[in-house]
Amino acid sequence: MNFVFRRDELLVEAVSSVLPDISICERIGVSVTTLQPVWMLPESPYRTAQVDPGLEAPEGYAFKKLRSLFGVLDDERMALAGRAYQISEWARTHRFCGVCGTPAQRVSTEFCLRCPSCGFSAYPRISPAMMVLIRKGDSILLARHTTTATARYTALAGFVEPGESIEQTVHREIYEEVGLKVGNLQYFGSQSWPFPHSLMVAFTADYVSGDIRIQEDEIADARWFGPGDPMPDIAARISIAGWLIRANLPMGWSAP
Repeated sequence: MNFVFRRDELLVEAVSSVLPDISICERIGVSVTTLQPVWMLPESPYRTAQVDPGLEAPEGYAFKKLRSLFGVLDDERMALAGRAYQISEWARTHRFCGVCGTPAQRVSTEFCLRCPSCGFSAYPRISPAMMVLIRKGDSILLARHTTTATARYTALAGFVEPGESIEQTVHREIYEEVGLKVGNLQYFGSQSWPFPHSLMVAFTADYVSGDIRIQEDEIADARWFGPGDPMPDIAARISIAGWLIRANLPMGWSAP
């Protein structure tokens, strides 16, 4: 199974979204030696590659945004596509040593690109990020972020900074983004989010004190939603944000 990416677009058959076989890959210049393994197991059939951003798809095929294939590819193939994208992006962006500029060499026993000159090793990047849904009695806090293209309301989120635990990130981001203090952090779950290389770690928390004061460069709106309030458009079920919100809906709410 071959995952061929043009940046964040995956090559699939235009109508059926079937992945290309090796003959289609070779037609656009992607050979067996170009493809990177998605797993280290030698018998694994999954391979991935990045192609030039200007390359056109062969007849009958199309490059489609990876996000657009949620619900089109089954869960297993979508998870594989996300992993394949992160590996291909790592290989694309680490062709040369970040210390001395020497072409990097792939290590055969692990996901590592190593410099033959200075020995610097580069591994696939994973960026941990927290997500938290704050509860206050029967209400939950939902926010609309300034950087998203949709008007959906979702849980608060933010990346872990150097030297922080994930719990410290939760408290810092909540206070920075909406000016609140919380307690009773409870782990909810995690999700790989390959856009391009995040790991989302989700929590619930209980409101302790403070009035909502939004960080305007990050948050467009934030408010409490509870029983009797109209339900806003919320995060899609495909994301952990969607799961988190649906698991904590106020009484009387239901969401597809």
